[in-house]
Amino acid sequence: MSSQDQAIESAFGQPVSELYRTATAGQAGPALLRAMELRSFLAVTESHVNRVRDRMHQATAPDRDQNELDAADFRMDVQWLEAALSSRTEIITALTRLLRSMPGREASNAGRHQVTPTASPKANTATTAARSRHP
Repeated sequence: MSSQDQAIESAFGQPVSELYRTATAGQAGPALLRAMELRSFLAVTESHVNRVRDRMHQATAPDRDQNELDAADFRMDVQWLEAALSSRTEIITALTRLLRSMPGREASNAGRHQVTPTASPKANTATTAARSRHP
């Protein structure tokens, strides 16, 4: 499951499971194939975001022994989370562009069901800082 399944289903008029069947049966056009590829990447990326988030929450649980905390582990988790969130944002941007570019019914549905990243603006602070230094 991905955060954008509803938008994809609305754009193509079928559940994601049916869309995958169509794509794997060789009966899909280029837009559907690309949408399913992007959706697959997004699902994997979001699962990594969730895994790192959960690991960080577990490590900082109130009942956790403070002697078990390791700053190096947190630095690695933050770097991993930044990379995963950046990838998620880029995939959602590509999916949004794809859905908006589709002709006919799909294009009108894609406009109504705009896909947008839901990450906090603070989540990509390193990326944002780097971009502001290099316009």
